[in-house]
Amino acid sequence: MRDDEPRSGIGRAEFLRGGASVGLMIGLTGSSANLADAAPAAIDAQLDSTIKQATPATLAANAAYRRTLPFDQTQDFEDARRGFLAALPDPQAIRDASGRAVWDLAQFGFIGAGAQDDAPDTVNPSLWRNAKLNMNHGLYEVVDGIWQVRGYDLSVMTVIRGESGWIVVDPLASAETASAVWKLLVAPHLGERPIRAVIYTHSHVDHFGGVRGIVEQADVDSGKIKIYAPIGFTEAAIGENVIAGTAMARRAGYMYGSSLPRGSTGLVDAGLGKTVSTGSVTLIAPTHYVGATGERVTIDGVELQAIMAPESEAPSEFMFYLPTFRAFCAAEDATHTLHNLYTLRGAKVRDGLLWSKYLQQAIDMFGADAQVVFASHFWPVWDNPRVVEFLKAQRDMYRYLHDQTFRLANGGWTPLEIGEALRLPEALARHWYCRSYYGAVYHDAVAQYNLRLGFFDGVPANLHRLTPVEAGKRYVEYMGGAEATLRRAKQDFDKAEYRWVAEAVNHVVFADPANLAAKQLLADAYEQLGYQAESASWRNFYLTGAMELRNGIAKPPIKPLSADTMRSITFDMVLDSLGVRLNAQKAEGKTISFNVVFTDTGEKFAVGVENSALHYSKGRTAEDADVSLTLKRSTLDAVLIGATSIEKQVLVGEAKISGDPLKLAQFFSWIVNFDTAFPIVTP
Repeated sequence: MRDDEPRSGIGRAEFLRGGASVGLMIGLTGSSANLADAAPAAIDAQLDSTIKQATPATLAANAAYRRTLPFDQTQDFEDARRGFLAALPDPQAIRDASGRAVWDLAQFGFIGAGAQDDAPDTVNPSLWRNAKLNMNHGLYEVVDGIWQVRGYDLSVMTVIRGESGWIVVDPLASAETASAVWKLLVAPHLGERPIRAVIYTHSHVDHFGGVRGIVEQADVDSGKIKIYAPIGFTEAAIGENVIAGTAMARRAGYMYGSSLPRGSTGLVDAGLGKTVSTGSVTLIAPTHYVGATGERVTIDGVELQAIMAPESEAPSEFMFYLPTFRAFCAAEDATHTLHNLYTLRGAKVRDGLLWSKYLQQAIDMFGADAQVVFASHFWPVWDNPRVVEFLKAQRDMYRYLHDQTFRLANGGWTPLEIGEALRLPEALARHWYCRSYYGAVYHDAVAQYNLRLGFFDGVPANLHRLTPVEAGKRYVEYMGGAEATLRRAKQDFDKAEYRWVAEAVNHVVFADPANLAAKQLLADAYEQLGYQAESASWRNFYLTGAMELRNGIAKPPIKPLSADTMRSITFDMVLDSLGVRLNAQKAEGKTISFNVVFTDTGEKFAVGVENSALHYSKGRTAEDADVSLTLKRSTLDAVLIGATSIEKQVLVGEAKISGDPLKLAQFFSWIVNFDTAFPIVTP
């Protein structure tokens, strides 16, 4: 069973050394931890770790995609290469200061440049086609005055010519990738002009994390460079991952296939781009916010007109039109894939109805004039009729999934029944840019049900289900024991009933995780499901699950929280996260109160624990608090990233503790440090 007790606590000595690391409580989207370098946990040598090949049933399933999809269409390949100017030289590796590769397309060289439908047996042909398209890399002209750098991170960097310098849209995920493409591609081929502004289209890390690779803080502070973002950006960029950051980061490793070997039986693509860079994630806070649809903003002589799109692909997001260039930036709301209405790494469900309405606004406002649409991933779409067709199809795809989910829900269908039944209509499914490379019709439909009706499907048996371990034991007993279950499951595997085998054998694994035969068969079933998946996210989840069943869990290296992130976290967020980390059993029947006063920001907090729950009041202190901590917020930031300790700061007079310091030690002894490699496919 899972161990619900804390892995470790923090006592007084660790607290005084600054041991209460916030870094363990926050995981940014697209975590930069290099899971591919992690060492797997030891596992019984008897388990066969051999990667299997595609079965005849998988060959047949993938062949069906070849027969039914229009592989003779080549427009995407022409568009993905259109406007090519230059590429980074071989071996295409971008490295950090220590020499470690944070981006290397050479590892995907096995994909090659052959025909678009030459997929190996172990990759869905549609996904393979997408993987080939995502191998295009370099600097590309979109129109005269707009360029994109593609293929050097999960996301795309756009460069716009202003009157006196450059405007950069979405500076990639890592400082190293952003710096390399700027120095080796943009500046040499477009010219040495100053950057005047950076635009973050939305609050996901792959659209702001590289900013310090191209921008100096001093230039922002002086006003030489302005940073634009949609309203609510900073709170969303940091806050989305504070409460559940560890779980999100762990699941992101599955979703992006971070620990999978690169190859035709492993990672081939991330669906939205090749993969995630593993460099330094940075952030410079916006200096200007865009807050209203229709708002006109002039940046270095270039006018943009905004469409706000909150709670679509990100909590804080906006799209914009550039009349001078007749170009529409769709951010991440219209790309060459069905996107996630629920992301498998974990996040709040996104509203397909709102999403479709934002795209309708774009068509109404700019559809008659736009000659090109570009986004934060993939390649642009040119020419007005194609632009409008693209935006309409994307609009209708999200509206269809939302509306048809609730048509069926209002007819009494449950979420799993809806997910199983829904298919995109042929008019949408025939478009390559509506295929399920990142999101998937099934989990997007189930997500829309959850958006408005929640997790419960109305069936009383599902209201209070047994835990996986307890259910597994009962199922195995009902099925005549593990040996009988596996015997029947192997017969069903031979009949290619992989989904059922996965469901049945998962019960055996959770009932008895030491059963090697069960783990092997479950891994084999996951593997074939992965080979058949059109969605890169599904493929990566299945194959990572198979790998961990066979080889154990890869232990990711823990990277310290960056100073940029720490500066952006409000102390409210720090306290909220500590509340999540509070071990309720240890705190049961006990109370603690303490004050925190920041001398540089003027903020003050009264914090307490009662009834095994943390609470706090902002803007006041408690006269009867057990202990008070007074210091600069910047000093606490340094402590929390491990640059110094409370003890040192007290000794040099930068921090003051009054009252009973043992009470603070007691509080931190109740705080759990989360295991960043908790089990997923085993109990």
